[in-house]
Amino acid sequence: MPHQRPQPIKAALWMTGAIASFTSMAIAGRQVSAQLDTFEIMLYRSIVGFAIVVGLGWATGAIKQVSRRHIGLHLVRNIGHFSGQNLWFYAITVLPLAQVFALEFTSPLWVILLSPLVLAERMTAARITAGLIGFAGVLLVTRPFGADASFDLIYAAWAAIGFALSAIFTKRLTRTETTTCILFYLTLMQAAFGLVCAGIDGDIALPTTEYLPWLGLIACAGLLAHFCLTTALRLAPATVVVPVDFIRLPVIAIVGMVFYNEGLDIFVLIGAAVIFAGNYYNIWQETRAIRSVQ
Repeated sequence: MPHQRPQPIKAALWMTGAIASFTSMAIAGRQVSAQLDTFEIMLYRSIVGFAIVVGLGWATGAIKQVSRRHIGLHLVRNIGHFSGQNLWFYAITVLPLAQVFALEFTSPLWVILLSPLVLAERMTAARITAGLIGFAGVLLVTRPFGADASFDLIYAAWAAIGFALSAIFTKRLTRTETTTCILFYLTLMQAAFGLVCAGIDGDIALPTTEYLPWLGLIACAGLLAHFCLTTALRLAPATVVVPVDFIRLPVIAIVGMVFYNEGLDIFVLIGAAVIFAGNYYNIWQETRAIRSVQ
């Protein structure tokens, strides 16, 4: 594939679609958790998603873009994502949504640390600074070492590492693979993982008609989120794209307050402002660097 110049502003706009999708998925995930465990949620989500990807692929001819040349990378990427997503689905049932999302946003720090090794992306002072600013905002929101700290925070923290690995290997795959190919293996492999993990105890719960619309929303929102994320990663480095997702924090904090009566304190507002400042600084620095070489 021909190399294209990074476009951080367009990448940030694509990430707004991912933000809306991930927020919808959190709401739906809480709803279905009353009947299904996390492995069952991942199983049904992936089956529906696979049907959508294959159907659209056949209709548009994009299914021909699916290849097996980087099956190992797809496997590693999907192990990271499946692990992170399961931990995330569990965390949203035991922690306030804003706290889960905030801890999830430590993933850009892992991306910044691992991208030079996996993607050979250059570590710059601006990227490190943006990550540290964002992390400072996360600490303001979560206050993980305070009296109210919960052991369940560990699940959200490990989810962030899984998502970071997923983002890094997605970026690597976008160098040679199409979005259809990436989404095909995302849904296929994670349906297999879900079937094995959900069925290991010999009992896979079937969703009732009451929960089918929520499962459909999870599947559609998950696919749309990954389409937006993958498109954004084609347009800009992973260390630029992933921190934009920080904007999800104030959005989910408001959702938690309105729909689940979760408290919204001053630290959430201050932390969100700090996180936004880190996002803005990162995009501004990347845009300025691109203009300086034109």
